[in-house]
Amino acid sequence: MFPFNEVKINKNERIRTFRSNVKADELAWHRDRYDRTVEVISGENWLFQLEGCLPVPMNAGDVFQIPAETFHRIGKGSTDLILRITE
Repeated sequence: MFPFNEVKINKNERIRTFRSNVKADELAWHRDRYDRTVEVISGENWLFQLEGCLPVPMNAGDVFQIPAETFHRIGKGSTDLILRITE
């Protein structure tokens, strides 16, 4: 089971919601098959981290580019996190 809820917008775009009560250990390092663009719609105190880099805050309006097969993770915040993901 995934630590998020997801609504598919079209073939390449989805809205993903991580609830504020998600357990931190469910937010594991992972990698994806395809390049992704991740836009932060809302959420407070969440972090984004690429392998080999320090975590950075995720703020509404931020856009993150994640190359295919690159390990990354998010760190738990204090409100629900809503993301628009485009592959």
